[in-house]
Amino acid sequence: MTIDKSLKIKTGSSSNRNVLTRVERLANLQENNRWSEGDSVYGLPKVRVQKLTLKKKKKAKKEEEEEGTTEAE
Repeated sequence: MTIDKSLKIKTGSSSNRNVLTRVERLANLQENNRWSEGDSVYGLPKVRVQKLTLKKKKKAKKEEEEEGTTEAE
């Protein structure tokens, strides 16, 4: 039996998560020195979610670098 096209998950189209798990929040708070080992895990302060954005590389700049290496040779 096959999976319907609408139910398939594409790896390239994964969106940013807007909620962190408790473990992820604790790790983030420890990095910022806002939580230590003995503190309670209940009532944690809010943690901002970092959104990752990938910048597209410019083709023209890459082509110029390739031309510069061939001229130097």
